[in-house]
Amino acid sequence: MKITLNKLVLICLATIFFSSLLISCTSPTETTTASSTILTDQLGRTVTLASNPQRIVSLAPANTEILFALGLGERIVGVTTYCNYPPEALEKPKVGDFSSPSIEEVVAMAPDLILAANLHKDKVIPQFEAKGLTVYALSPATLDEVLEAITLIGKITGKDKAAADLVKDMQSRIKAVTDKTGTLSEVQKPSVFYAVWHDPLMTAGSGTFIDELIYKAGGINIAHDLKEYAVISLEAVIAANPQVIVAGVGMGEGKDLPLQFITEEERLQDTEARQNNRIYSINMDIIGRPGPRIVDALEQFARIIHPELFK
Repeated sequence: MKITLNKLVLICLATIFFSSLLISCTSPTETTTASSTILTDQLGRTVTLASNPQRIVSLAPANTEILFALGLGERIVGVTTYCNYPPEALEKPKVGDFSSPSIEEVVAMAPDLILAANLHKDKVIPQFEAKGLTVYALSPATLDEVLEAITLIGKITGKDKAAADLVKDMQSRIKAVTDKTGTLSEVQKPSVFYAVWHDPLMTAGSGTFIDELIYKAGGINIAHDLKEYAVISLEAVIAANPQVIVAGVGMGEGKDLPLQFITEEERLQDTEARQNNRIYSINMDIIGRPGPRIVDALEQFARIIHPELFK
């Protein structure tokens, strides 16, 4: 299929966005002095942090969602143009897009803490540090590391209790799902195909949140043998004959194009998923952001894959 310029831009943005989630994390260490705390962030960087920062810039939508979930909205002085949740985030001053924030805009905001992501490691973070600004990076690649990221932000901002309460609630919801799916036999687990994009056809393999969510929700990812976010042939999908197909929707101008492709592509009409009307969609803002709503994505997957268990 011919890839138009707009489609190519969307694919690149998706690849950049998801790739930023995939780096492994180093367990944080902590040293506290009278006026500062030294922590290791999730990129393995040692960062000296002033206690209880009051002016925070978030360079990633997931970071923004964590801050608001911990009741830190009033301390946020800047976010990216991609930070659209909760609705209050839309009212915050913008510092540019996720991949290339404006250094000048951020410096002008005089933040005492910048929360970055893996995407910013090589170019953006060094530029801010050269300006004397404090940058702490979150880069969770698993559900456990999302919980760790929330705990870290609570520690940095003096919101330890709020973070502990949020983590406890998320753990409880995860357990409510895995308690039911953990007893299923392999035969009881439907095969699942997740469509990240349609042209070219892209999916989520091992080393991604989506692969982990499918597994915990009681499914078998047909793309598990692929690595991270990868192109997959339509012939391979047809050969795997998935019983459930889920499409990501809501990404930029792409909207529901992956879902349209899955529901309209004639060559998929004989798959069990199409035959049994088991075609679904999940908003990519929920499934693609390593923040509090990742548990919402797990619960949605559980209801999709096992409606008999999750009414």
